[in-house]
Amino acid sequence: MTTTTATRASTADVALPALFASILGLGLIVLAGHVQADALHDAAHDVRHATGFPCH
Repeated sequence: MTTTTATRASTADVALPALFASILGLGLIVLAGHVQADALHDAAHDVRHATGFPCH
């Protein structure tokens, strides 16, 4: 009984973050698929400047 309970707890501990990551990933793909290319480029460009990466 102890092994089964421990297995269930570890499965639940893995399933919830995996579900959240899947929903987040799907949301990002859907949003990126519907955004205009210029808006996506400008957002990436602003992030590069904000984090200090050269982009020009």
